[in-house]
Amino acid sequence: MSYAITLTTQDGKQLEFVCAPEQNIQDAAEAAGFYLPAACNVGSCGSCLGRCIRGDYRLESYTPSLLPANPKEHGDVLLCRTYPNSDLQLTTFYTAAQIGSSQQVAREAEIIRVELIAERTMLLALKLFPDAQNSVAFEFEPGQFVDLEVPELQLKRAYSIASTPNWDGRLDFLIRLQPHGQFSTYLETAQVGQHLMVQGPAGSFGVQGKGFKPRCFVAGGTGLAPFLSILQRMAEWGEDHPTHLFLGVNNEREIFYKDELETLADALPQLKVVICVWQPSEKWKGFRGTPADALKAHLETAKMMPDVFLCGPPLLLEAATQVALATGVSSERIFSESFG
Repeated sequence: MSYAITLTTQDGKQLEFVCAPEQNIQDAAEAAGFYLPAACNVGSCGSCLGRCIRGDYRLESYTPSLLPANPKEHGDVLLCRTYPNSDLQLTTFYTAAQIGSSQQVAREAEIIRVELIAERTMLLALKLFPDAQNSVAFEFEPGQFVDLEVPELQLKRAYSIASTPNWDGRLDFLIRLQPHGQFSTYLETAQVGQHLMVQGPAGSFGVQGKGFKPRCFVAGGTGLAPFLSILQRMAEWGEDHPTHLFLGVNNEREIFYKDELETLADALPQLKVVICVWQPSEKWKGFRGTPADALKAHLETAKMMPDVFLCGPPLLLEAATQVALATGVSSERIFSESFG
């Protein structure tokens, strides 16, 4: 027995395929030749977030913070953990352009820069080697992420891309060093010239197709990475959305990319950057508190409710989401990317 699945993308394209009861929606789509923008396949990254608008299904185990407390109330699903009990009609939060027609092939890359740029924050820059078509270009939508793999260590982690698509094959990443973290330990001794494998891109986070409302970007630490990519693209394309970026750190020693953000603000006159320090010293003259606090202060005086984009630790995302909802932003205009 198989069930009929209709999957409608954010821009209205419908994909139709069949799915067996013991098969999840993500796998069934791939079997039909639709490679959806997902990564983990175990319900831990949230890239395959969707919504069921008709039909019965069951959700297997997943990271609880990725879905509301009662996900079936509004039909929220993770496609990699959704199994049909009937025919299903589903919607996605990404566009048809983000769906691939073939399996992604990992690309080899060389480290060209690895540098500690703030307390516990590392900048990693990679240069891709030519692919089978002798191209070093890497196509992705600003806001997406890739898996970085160190094959000899059997180590793989997902990180958002901090740079924009280019023909030079350069990819930048902002990585928070975690105590005793395996990838952090690798980075602490990594050298220019070493090789990594890059798999992707994946994920549906970003501003593509989100309309012309003002935008609020809320970043916790290295959650700034996808917003850097998005803001650089906005500058390249001359987009004029009124935009606020709230970047949160614990203390002044954790502040990074201040000059780069000032350069972006010069290129985007409609951009206002607010660095939020949670535990500042007496010398700190900027905003005191969390990005959620700064978002609340802004929304309480905003003339028009913006689209709100969140990237960072789950606790920050939860707090900022509650602030946005309480001040009048509809849940359909809140977009988030969580990391642990």
